This record gives sequence, C-alpha cells and structure tokens, in this order.
Amino acid sequence: MKLIPLMSAAWLAYGAMTAVSALPVAAGVIERQQSVRALPGALDTVLMVNDNNPELIKDDGILISTFPDGDEASVPVVLNGRFDLFSHHVYAGDPQGSPTSTLWLAVLAAPLGDAPVTLHLLAGSTSLSQATEPGQTQAPFLPLPSLMKETTEVVAAGPGSRVAGDLLAGRRAPELANRRWSLTPGAATQVVLLPIPVAGLDPLLNGRNLQLRFQSSGPVAIATLAAHGKDGKAPDDQHWLQLLKDQRMSSKEHQPTPRGSKGKIIYSRVSGVQIGSSWRARITDPGSPVLAAPKAPISWPISSLERGSLSTHQVQTAELKNFYPGTAWAAHGNYGVEYDLTLPLKNTGSAPVTLELSLDSPLKGNSTTSFLRFRDDLNGPVMFRGPIQTTGLEDPEGVSNGRQTQHLVLRQGQQGPALGQLTLKPGEEKQVRVRLVYPADATPPQVITVQPVKQS
Repeated sequence: MKLIPLMSAAWLAYGAMTAVSALPVAAGVIERQQSVRALPGALDTVLMVNDNNPELIKDDGILISTFPDGDEASVPVVLNGRFDLFSHHVYAGDPQGSPTSTLWLAVLAAPLGDAPVTLHLLAGSTSLSQATEPGQTQAPFLPLPSLMKETTEVVAAGPGSRVAGDLLAGRRAPELANRRWSLTPGAATQVVLLPIPVAGLDPLLNGRNLQLRFQSSGPVAIATLAAHGKDGKAPDDQHWLQLLKDQRMSSKEHQPTPRGSKGKIIYSRVSGVQIGSSWRARITDPGSPVLAAPKAPISWPISSLERGSLSTHQVQTAELKNFYPGTAWAAHGNYGVEYDLTLPLKNTGSAPVTLELSLDSPLKGNSTTSFLRFRDDLNGPVMFRGPIQTTGLEDPEGVSNGRQTQHLVLRQGQQGPALGQLTLKPGEEKQVRVRLVYPADATPPQVITVQPVKQS
C-alpha cells in the first residue's frame, strides 16, 4: 500500500510572524490594537452551482441538479450566460466492495427549450488530493511553511489550494481537454467525467476539487452525479442518463442549524445555487479616492460569515437562490469565490513611510472593531491553505516584486507573514492589487491587513 500525507493539517509547519505592536491580555492570546473595517464592494450576481454536500460520497446518485423536472431531486434554476460550477467531494472507498474501487464524477448539461445551446469553458481546473496513475493532476496535503513563493513550479497543499492557484494563474488541468460543447435539445450531454480513485492508497481516501467558469449562448440546466464504475472503468453514458431520469439522489450529510437560531451554529455544507462568484473592490478611506497610509494596522474581512464578521456586521456569504432541504442555507465560506481588491495607498504625511501587507487568520468572536485577537503559539488547526496574488508590492530593498503569487498556510489565530512592503515618499501614491480565490478546506474568516513597518 502507498502511504500518503492526506488531510494531515497537524503536519503543516509555520513561518516567521509579522512584527506588530501587540498587547498580551490573557494566557496564549494577544490583542492587536487596530481598526477593522467592512470590506468595500459586494458580490456580483453571477450564479454558481455549489456542489459540496455530501462532502464524503457514500452512494451513487445525483449530487446536484438544476433540471426543472426533478421534483425533490432538483433545485431548478435557469443558468444563462455567465455561470460557474464549484464541486468538492471526498471518497473513502466502497466498504462492501473492492479496495480498488473508483468513484466517478460526471457533469451533464442540456438546453432549456427547443433551441441548441453552445457552452464555452472560459476557465477552470480540477485536482485530486492524490494521484494513483500518471497524468492525474494532484495536490497532496503536504507540510508546507507559512509562506512560499511560487516560481516555475506549482505550490499547493490540497486540491482546493491547487485549483485556486490554477484559476489565479490562468492554468487549466489537462483533464479538462474540451472547451466547447454543442448541447442538443431533449438530451443531456456529458461535459466532464472524472475519477476519484483510491486504489493503492493508505488510508483509502481521496478527494477532488473541480471549478468551472462557463458562458452559454442560451438557458441550460446542469447536474453533477456520482457512480461507481466496474474494473476501473467509468459507467457508460446510458448509466448516467438513467440515474438522472430515475431522480436517484446521493445521500446528504450535516444538517444545518436553522437560520436565526440561538446557541451553537452548525453551518453545514452547501448543495444549491448561489448568487455571486466574485467580489471586486477598491479599498479607500470613507469619502476619499485613496487609502491614507495608516499609522496603525487596518484590516478588512475576507469571507466573513454569520457569527464571524469580526464585529463589522458584514456578512459576505453568498445567498442561495435555491438549495436542497437539510443543507446549508447560505454559502458559508464563499468557497470558489474570487476576491479582486485594489488599494490606492497614499502617504499624506510629511515623512517617508513603509507599509506591509498580510493575510491574517484572527480568532473569531471579538466584540469590537478596535482590535483583533491572535494566539502567541501556533499549535491549533490550519484555517487557510491557498495562494494569494499581489501586484505593486516591493521587497525590503524597495525593488518591485511585480506580479507574484505566494502560497500561505495559516493556523488558527495566526498573524500572517508579510506578503511584501511598500515605501511611500511624502505625497506619493502607489497602487496595490490583491487577488485570491477562496480555497476549499479553508475556515473563515481571514483579514487583509495593511500596517506600518516598525522602525528599528
């Protein structure tokens, strides 16, 4: 059997911390005195088919379907023009069958109406946690440091991290060979067919992340389905069509806490169609076209959610247009959503200033926007593993880094390492751009932070 480092968050190492002014307030916790502001902008209205419940697939059937004639097996929504698909699942083998069993994931699409429709893949990628055959795109959960710069080699920890990086870089996994499909009325066309294999893995556990950005020439329905093959081969086309026709559902998991309930909240996993696939914003001071270089840290939430807004009262979670009963009622975590942020920084003072930018993972539950809480040790769970792309930052010598992608691994309560610096002369203005696709396996919220560098 092949031993793999799958889903071993405790192995992930951590790197140097950003130097900030911190006030110890309790054993193991520090409060960073600063301001926390709501993130400007908003989600767009592009629909995203969010297919993440069940995460662990146990039986064959429909995972999600927007076909209009599916009764309880469908969440009917018309997809027309730009729309996305986010799919993230795990397979742990077939307890009743062979340890070499493979689960197959299929995406089917069909026109809604009597006219043919052309479907284009604008961007997308996919990755397994662990490849079992040559040529399969993979991203094992390897023990990476807090910060690694991506050069010619892809840096990733887990399939969600890998696919997020591919989308940022414009890469496409070789498994997604087709980029255009002609959909015929009255029939469902197989758009994607991918395996989730476990043969030779110890433990029998593998995962797959799939994210696709589509453009259709007309209204369509889409469905993702899971089914076991035979002797390593995928089910034939008729098998998938029959599953869809029979309205056979794959079992769901993780019942959510009803919306508005008091006490502990179980967010659950999403199986529905969300409104919003990207958040674009220009971060400035209120009423100003620029962001004045701060004299203390300022942070803005990323993927803030119900009971996790860091006291900004801003819930960035995408609302669901339609969803299956017993699954999440909002897209908690905003997995697959792209954040594209511009910061026009200006030195409004009379002396030069050096700033640094970071992505941090503060503790949830602070009751004010005048500080964030962090841990002084990093033994907790990993809360974020994924890439972040920046443009306009500099190295400590003031040399431009251009556009660069760095991979982050952040534990609970970790102040993230500096992604780069920026030195501004009095009156000078420079623009920084930050892009990230919120990766599967992350736990929200995080914050983007700008702060002055402490002078020695």
